[in-house]
Amino acid sequence: MYLTIIILPLMASLVSGFFGRKIGVRGSQIINILCVALTTVFSIIIFFEVGFNNALVNLQLFKWIDAETVSILWAFNFDSLTVSMLIPVLVVSCLVHIYSVGYMSHDPHNQRFFSYLSLFTFMMIILVTSDSLLSMFVGWEGVGICSYLLVSFWFTRIAANQSSISAMLTNRVGDCFLTIGMFALIWSFGNIDYATVFSLAPYVNENTVIIIGTCLVIGAMAKSSQIGLHIWLPMAMEGPTPVSALIHAATMVTAGVYLLMRCSPLIEYSGTVLMLCLWIGALTTLFSSLIGLFQQDIKKVIAYSTMSQLGMMVIAIGLSSYNVALFHLVNHAFYKALLFLGAGSIIHSMSDNQDFRKYGGLRHLLPLTYSVMLIASLSLIAFPFMTGFYSKDFIIESCYGEFEFSGFAVYLISATAAMFTTLYSVKVLYLTYITDPNGSEIDYKNVHENDIFMSYPLVLLAILSIFFGYVTKDLFTGLGSDFYIDNGLFIRPDREIVINTEFAVPFILKLLPLIFTIVLVVASIIVSEFYQTWLIRLKTTRLGYNTFSLLNQRFYIELFYNKYISDFVLQLGGNTTKVLDKGSMELIGPYGLKKGLLYLSTKISNLNSGIITNYALYIVIGMVIYILIPYTPDFSLILTTTLSLFVLFYYGDMHVNYKPNHGLTNLKSSVFTKTWFTSLYITL
Repeated sequence: MYLTIIILPLMASLVSGFFGRKIGVRGSQIINILCVALTTVFSIIIFFEVGFNNALVNLQLFKWIDAETVSILWAFNFDSLTVSMLIPVLVVSCLVHIYSVGYMSHDPHNQRFFSYLSLFTFMMIILVTSDSLLSMFVGWEGVGICSYLLVSFWFTRIAANQSSISAMLTNRVGDCFLTIGMFALIWSFGNIDYATVFSLAPYVNENTVIIIGTCLVIGAMAKSSQIGLHIWLPMAMEGPTPVSALIHAATMVTAGVYLLMRCSPLIEYSGTVLMLCLWIGALTTLFSSLIGLFQQDIKKVIAYSTMSQLGMMVIAIGLSSYNVALFHLVNHAFYKALLFLGAGSIIHSMSDNQDFRKYGGLRHLLPLTYSVMLIASLSLIAFPFMTGFYSKDFIIESCYGEFEFSGFAVYLISATAAMFTTLYSVKVLYLTYITDPNGSEIDYKNVHENDIFMSYPLVLLAILSIFFGYVTKDLFTGLGSDFYIDNGLFIRPDREIVINTEFAVPFILKLLPLIFTIVLVVASIIVSEFYQTWLIRLKTTRLGYNTFSLLNQRFYIELFYNKYISDFVLQLGGNTTKVLDKGSMELIGPYGLKKGLLYLSTKISNLNSGIITNYALYIVIGMVIYILIPYTPDFSLILTTTLSLFVLFYYGDMHVNYKPNHGLTNLKSSVFTKTWFTSLYITL
């Protein structure tokens, strides 16, 4: 059953990819959905078997690398962290497969799309279940490649190609640092399988842990879209909406967070790395929530919302609350996938228009979509007793529960970010469903609820977005839970802050995010309804205009990248190509070889003078060199041979260029004689 989980998605992808024409669109859909659904059922069984019984399973298939001291097995590890990650990955993947049947019904390349989806699921399973960093890196690169293929699925669109290349190149930066960290692990620990590294981590110099941990954090920053390496995530919204729901909400973007959680037995021994995670997460969640407030594309708003929630998870990792980070990761997967699929339902109904300023009044036309998006938005803003409430508020409270200055500062930052999250969630719901219609009449004539394939996943995800957090809160974060007793997540006893968070944080501070949420919801609706002229007047002032421009242009980070990094790298690459590739490499490569051979052949042909005494001279020179080989050092032999060839070429030129009554003939003869005797003298 454990190997079946890994093999089934790969088989579905291969069958759909290579035999798509034979089995047809419907056959491809049935095979892929059936395989992924079976994998999901098996993963739920394994979750109960491994997680609740604390029965760690390790499958060793074969030896992959055996190079002196480095021995790496191709093995799969199923522990509490692995089975917890498989639940959101496979549940969301299965529902996205079903949703895609309706969403992609008119696309002519269904088989290729489903093949890519299943291949991505397979690579994500490899990433999660791997037993070493190297085999994890195979899945890590695999999901990057599948992301490229899925984002550029509609490859005739220039924007899709640009977005996929941006995602690929940005992730290469993180992959470079992750590779450096893996080399540092091999140099320090002699191996990179988890068991060896984590067992030796307490005995390694802290500076080594800082270097390795920093490389792992930068790798996670690129994959999980943290500030600085985040620009690919909003651009990746050019792909089909099921792709956005699968890759950029529930699975691939959480791979970086999973890497940090998996390496908890290593980074726990470096306070510097944990502090780095804490502040990177804090800046990311505030930065992205501010930008999301000023976006007009419904999918980009949800993308920045994803980035904000990923920042929350990294904050929890910086607080050593890995179980809370995992809890929020699982909860976030369900309600964020619901938001994306709900947005896809709207886009599908509104003739592929993604600007929600041109929506309005859709709650009567799309009642089911309105209901599920309302549920997902309430869960996102951590409304009490929704799924997101149990994990998101716990992270904010944990910041204060650390009882350090950095924790209190991050508490204020994350609470402020939660305020802005509330604002853009209300903005999307208000402009899409509640306000007066703002779109064209022809769009509204075609608006309708979608078929069963697109509606069923929405209902199931809505149920999970309401009840999953309440049902599993004690399992993931309860004080008496022994779910992680197998050390799938490792927290040093002196870094444990759950008890402080539960019992030592003042009650008013626990209520503060909720108070902010309610006040801002009411204030934003009142301003939008009754003080529109005041809002427009504020926007037209110099301060309002500059502030709006700064936030609408995403703090000009893309401008900075394009002007100072991308242009510099392109110019450097162009000059390098001119100087090295088309310059020196051509000179010593094909161009230079061609010129050299032509020159050599011309000189050799000049020796054919037709004079028999010259030929006799060449034979004598060859014999002398051959006889002297055993008695001469290598350097002298090379020098003599070089001089002899020079003499021959020069002497051959004398005959080719000979003109009667020319005064240089005797001079050339004397040069030939002197050169020849000089070479013999040096040799002897």
